[in-house]
Amino acid sequence: MKSFLRQQLARYADRLGELEFLLSRPDIMSDMAQFLLLSREHTEVAAVANRWQRYQRREADLTAGQELLTSSTDDAEMAALAQEEMDDAHAELQQLEAELQRMLLPKDPDDARNAFVEIRAGTGGDESALFAADLARMYLRYCERRGWKPEIISESNSELGGYKEVVIKVDGDHVYGALKFESGGHRVQRVPVTETQGRIHTSACTVAVLAEPDETEAIKINPSDLRIDTYRASGAGGQHINKTDSAVRITHLPTGIVAECQDGRSQHSNKAQALKVLTARIQEKDRSERAAKDAAERKSLVGSGDRSDR
Repeated sequence: MKSFLRQQLARYADRLGELEFLLSRPDIMSDMAQFLLLSREHTEVAAVANRWQRYQRREADLTAGQELLTSSTDDAEMAALAQEEMDDAHAELQQLEAELQRMLLPKDPDDARNAFVEIRAGTGGDESALFAADLARMYLRYCERRGWKPEIISESNSELGGYKEVVIKVDGDHVYGALKFESGGHRVQRVPVTETQGRIHTSACTVAVLAEPDETEAIKINPSDLRIDTYRASGAGGQHINKTDSAVRITHLPTGIVAECQDGRSQHSNKAQALKVLTARIQEKDRSERAAKDAAERKSLVGSGDRSDR
């Protein structure tokens, strides 16, 4: 392993000790925002530091095996055992080094967060809505296999049992980092159940994956900028869900962004979920605008490469 990587990993080990000391201090424990921030950093640093400790142990095993092999020239059985131990240590060291290099790559600070997965039917009418339902089931099963907790918090059903729109909240470890590249257009070519002539149709859906806002870092929304509407929920849910105005729709007036939730049994829980979705959408809008601004500025600095550039 290269020396600069060793130095960087040694800093992680030192930082782990600092974080453990800080998290044990009463003043830090009483400040929930600071405690959560340091706890999150501790989890990430500990993962790297623990793999680094394992690497160092296997390096020591490799050195011990080499020494044993050198001293066992007259004992073939001992030499074979030493060689086997060295081979195992060498193979694991290569694997650990590759893991550590990946772990040291710059990370999106939102990767460790929970996420909202929004699926919307696009071109294709009822077949597109059925495709959206297929995508929703796929993501739900994938999340369950990963040990995450998915929950549908908003849905708009089509006449044939598909989804015009569905929002899934996923709680778990590094959910956003694993799902964020699912954002974009999804397309399927197949003979739909709505087709009587056996012709192949192309249907499309859009998927947006948003990081759940951190309560300690989320943007502050002025309550006066919100319009909150309540209405009776539609769809399955028993008598209660259809007899009370438990569904909530929140509109952010300055941007026109809307979020709604109707799957909770109470108006209070639906409002809390809708507000989280709204905040995530506003933050994603801000992130997209900043990225577009940075790209435009970078392009203006680089130029087009034409002879006319000054």
